[in-house]
Amino acid sequence: MIRGILAVVEIAILTALIIATRCANYQDVFVAGNVYFVDADCYARMTRVQMVRAKPLLITRHHAFENFPQGTTPHTTAPLDYLIVALSFLINPFTAHALDLAGAFVSPLLALLGGWFLWWWSRRMKFRYRWVMLILYAISPILVHGTELGRPDHQSLLILLVTVAICTEWSLQNLRIGGTPSDVTRELRGVRAWVLASAVAWAVAIWVSAYEPLVLFLMLTAATLLMNRRAVFARDRRAGWILFAAIIAIAFAIEGRVPSFAILQSNGHLKNWASTIGELVHVSPMNPVWLNWCGFLLFVAPVLIWMSTRTVRNGAPDGRALPFYVLLVATYFLTIWQARWGYFFVLIFALALPALLAPIKSGAAVWIAVVLSMFPILRDWDERLWPNETQLAKRVEKRIESGQIRDLALSLRSPEVHPFLAPWWLSPSIAYWSGQPGVAGSSHESLNGIEDSARFFLSDDLQKAREILEKRCVAWVFAYDSDRVAQNSAAILNEPRPLQPLCRVLDRTPSHAPPFLIFSAQNPTCKVYRVAVER
Repeated sequence: MIRGILAVVEIAILTALIIATRCANYQDVFVAGNVYFVDADCYARMTRVQMVRAKPLLITRHHAFENFPQGTTPHTTAPLDYLIVALSFLINPFTAHALDLAGAFVSPLLALLGGWFLWWWSRRMKFRYRWVMLILYAISPILVHGTELGRPDHQSLLILLVTVAICTEWSLQNLRIGGTPSDVTRELRGVRAWVLASAVAWAVAIWVSAYEPLVLFLMLTAATLLMNRRAVFARDRRAGWILFAAIIAIAFAIEGRVPSFAILQSNGHLKNWASTIGELVHVSPMNPVWLNWCGFLLFVAPVLIWMSTRTVRNGAPDGRALPFYVLLVATYFLTIWQARWGYFFVLIFALALPALLAPIKSGAAVWIAVVLSMFPILRDWDERLWPNETQLAKRVEKRIESGQIRDLALSLRSPEVHPFLAPWWLSPSIAYWSGQPGVAGSSHESLNGIEDSARFFLSDDLQKAREILEKRCVAWVFAYDSDRVAQNSAAILNEPRPLQPLCRVLDRTPSHAPPFLIFSAQNPTCKVYRVAVER
């Protein structure tokens, strides 16, 4: 009974930590009775979800709502779409905004499932310092960002699937079969269960995104193969490989397209645009954000890895964790290259901590060091929860802007198709609220539309601007903060800003707008012009 009560208390504490951190941004998500998602990609995802809910069993292989009129062939896949739709049907009897609420809560719920799994798995593995892992998983700002409220993006599902995949592989590495015949039978059943769970987790993760999970899978398989060939191709692994191949084949059959790796390119305007995306920038090893993510334990991690490696040479069983240390080091360098790898680096760092700390016998020393190491993370949370006046003003301004853009977007609703042109980072939200397709988008597949929108806003040649509108069949133009639009457009095109770009005219002096743009509506955030060109 005491053990059961203790388990309930542990789960309650972990649940409270995960929900509190993931939902700390609720004031930015729920504004005036409406749901606002945290970034542009989330609105693109929710537009897909709208389409799936309207037409069940639909597999969205083409986005007509971005890069209009050509559209895009997206890298986005179906699993998260249907997960959000399923959640919306569950909560539909309780609210009139089931789809928006499902999109808002799906990522925190996935994070909660991941936390519960880690709690169960770490108890099963009998890690002495398992709560160090659980606490870091619950409060690390980058893991929170990937699974926070109002962020229905594929990273949240990937974090859960990769967590399960790596933990199952770790369990397989540490299984030892022996003892009585009944013990051997029970252990063999456990091996089969772990093998099948690993296969499903890796395969579905690669289905969701054939980028980070595929790279992690290949690196872990290669590292394990170098250490123990039998661990990869043993007879008891065959069922797992068959199941893995079957799920990948099903994914190809359902999606009906080959994954795109255009995000790996680094030339032309794609490189310029990528430099404006936070997840694609480089993270310097000297950047203090590493401490905000991991705490001061990051400094001692190399020493702990070296200690574990030294015990391996002495024949200790901790060598089974070496492939995961390889994965940790590899994701560190990948994060230096692209910030989007930070989710997986911190996740693997958290998973590795119990094994890294295991050689230290003094529990008191470990927990004193852990508490002190959390200061950078806690300082980051202090700034989030109690922002200064400037930060608070920016957050309030963003909420107001989102509501005002939504109001103008709703005015565009129509059963007919009336495409719009807007800054690329606003286009997905306007498309979601208005139901109209946009020229730009937030994905690299929309780069042609992003370029055209940038050229339009940066242009000081009215004829060229008009030609872009004609080519793209644009019916509406959204004018936003001209300084930001001009700066971003110039960065994408790698061109100097003209003295009087069109975006400045449309934003500040609508009475001087060209004759083919008719001023229609405005609020303090943006203005809308109706396009009057002959087609």
